[in-house]
Amino acid sequence: MKISATAIPDVLLIEPTVFGDERGFFFESYNERVWQEVTGLATRFVQDNHSRSLAGVLRGIHYQIKQPQGKMVRVVSGEVFDVAVDLRRSSPTCGQWVGERLSAQNKKCLWVPEGFGHGFLVLSEVAEFLYRTTDFWAPEHERCIIWNDPDIGIQWPLVGQPILSEKDSRGVLLCEAELYE
Repeated sequence: MKISATAIPDVLLIEPTVFGDERGFFFESYNERVWQEVTGLATRFVQDNHSRSLAGVLRGIHYQIKQPQGKMVRVVSGEVFDVAVDLRRSSPTCGQWVGERLSAQNKKCLWVPEGFGHGFLVLSEVAEFLYRTTDFWAPEHERCIIWNDPDIGIQWPLVGQPILSEKDSRGVLLCEAELYE
């Protein structure tokens, strides 16, 4: 397993070692011992989530202002453009974003730590997305920054307008959002 920092060093890209032959493939999507040895993080995951979305669906930018969730994310069917936005007011990269293409084909995972907003755009006909989180979902603490905030400037690989939930279409601007310290 190869773990490397992205343009925002706290967001990590995980590329598993894949063993494959004519029968199929096998890989470890997570190994606590390797994770702790390489990152120095004693991460505890408490909840796994699985979503399915159609082409053009954009989810995010979501975060929980209390009970923040670190997320290990990956795609098991299809392809997405996955984004992490630093929402830590004290961070030198506050308001900056990183994006990665995650797919069933490339088998990459992304670590989005606590203090970040998260979102993704479905690039394939359908995508199934897995989230492993470090804290439980707390809808009363959930917040959403609008996907096209001009101050963040995410370069989504869009073809036309994205398909948004009502919640995502009502996201606030970064300058109006509650941020982490």
